[in-house]
Amino acid sequence: MLARLQTYSLFGIEAVPVDVEVDVSGGALPATVLVGMPDAAIRESTHRVARAMVNSGFNRPNDRIVVNLAPAELPKQAATFDLPITLGILVGSGQVSADRLADYAVVGELSLEGSTRPTRGALSIAMAAARQRRERPAADRPLRGVVVPAASATEAAVVEGIDVIPVSSLAEAVRFFAGEIDIPPAPPRVDEWFDRYAAYDVDFADVRGQEAAKRALCVAAAGGHNLLMVGPPGGGKTMLAKRVPTILPPLSAAESVETTRIYSALGLMQPGQPLLATRPFRAPHHTISEAGLIGGRSVPMPGEISLAHHGVLFLDELPEFNRRTLEVLRQPLEDGSVTISRAKSTARFPADFMLVAALNPCPCGYRGDPRRACSCTAPQIDRYMSKVSGPLVDRIDIHLEVPSVPFRDLAASRPGTSSSQMREAVLSARGRQAARFGARPGRPPLCNARMSSRDIREHCRAEPAATELLRAAVADLGLSARAHDKILRVARTVADLDGVDVITCGHISEAINYRLLDRSLWQ
Repeated sequence: MLARLQTYSLFGIEAVPVDVEVDVSGGALPATVLVGMPDAAIRESTHRVARAMVNSGFNRPNDRIVVNLAPAELPKQAATFDLPITLGILVGSGQVSADRLADYAVVGELSLEGSTRPTRGALSIAMAAARQRRERPAADRPLRGVVVPAASATEAAVVEGIDVIPVSSLAEAVRFFAGEIDIPPAPPRVDEWFDRYAAYDVDFADVRGQEAAKRALCVAAAGGHNLLMVGPPGGGKTMLAKRVPTILPPLSAAESVETTRIYSALGLMQPGQPLLATRPFRAPHHTISEAGLIGGRSVPMPGEISLAHHGVLFLDELPEFNRRTLEVLRQPLEDGSVTISRAKSTARFPADFMLVAALNPCPCGYRGDPRRACSCTAPQIDRYMSKVSGPLVDRIDIHLEVPSVPFRDLAASRPGTSSSQMREAVLSARGRQAARFGARPGRPPLCNARMSSRDIREHCRAEPAATELLRAAVADLGLSARAHDKILRVARTVADLDGVDVITCGHISEAINYRLLDRSLWQ
């Protein structure tokens, strides 16, 4: 007999429909043959499937079994084919009926005892099923839902427009498809997950001193600007960076789903948390490879910049990173996405993140520190600073000096500016930007850091004195055209924080002060 089921295979972060065809035929030597470009995990599933059937009270057919995974040219990955293959064998051997097989897609890994295990990419799979249901012609039999392991059902149930049926074992799945039991779909509980997981455990109030740095971080968050902090060790650069997500606008439901499916596809979701409710913060070690940073592998998978999507990517000790690794950031910083091309496939991953980087002013770290002498020579400092290329620095809007914290600030009993105070200012500025650029259905509002050259000419109207100040700065500092535009973008954000439409000399002056590495003192 021949059995047909529908399942999904992850390709990057996308779920692709796959048809599982199982043919059980007698009169031949017993064997199980898998065709359709299965990977090692799927090829090994024959042993798991056989023991799961027996331990669940079914018989492993003593026949020749051929399992075809179509389309044949698509590489199939992961162990999520266990459940559909097992059901296909049981239906093909006549042990169970197939009343509901055409109505539901099936995914899931099985243990030897027949229980289901969590599935990577459950959210992407549910999104693909919902999309397929919408796009299927009315004349065809509609796809009602997707059957997933119970441990992954809450994640998949976030998607509307499709029934998510949780099953905890092979036996339960068999009874459901045979029509012996009805399993209610898992309810979407998006509001509950946001209420439970939307709080941050850090706050800017914990940071003593560094009020000027907090102001710069507030400007960066308000306009979505990339930021680079320069200062001696122990000044609080890492502490400040870890708190940047707390002042960004709250993660919307659409942004949460888009980011969560990246983590889900890589198996990085925390147990019991089906949805990301806070903006991600990623801080990779400086030994990371190019593929680890932007994504790679033979079948493309996302890297750290995609894991930081809608959040913050923090690169500490920036000159310690491999220069070639840093150079691959240039295109994603401009486009908000990254395209990974391999010989047999190409994948595009979202990478709309806020870059926050930190470095010491010299190899020893104490150049310009009034309390400790610097032991570095001029050639050593030049070699150290040249590890970060000019084009990459040009793509960072704000360069900020973070000095050592004096003792009086460390010993002060009054807390500093809190995250809630800074977030209030950020939300006000983001509101002005949303009104200025208009709504973008299905996409986050445009912020000042993403303004095009045409947007700059239209929305960055400055006083004559402010324009003259900018002209003098470009001439004296030898700024590039990109740096000129970034000063205007930052000045526009400073003006938004002040609640005014026209850019003044004070706004331009503050924006110029945030171009620390363009000054000859630091070159």
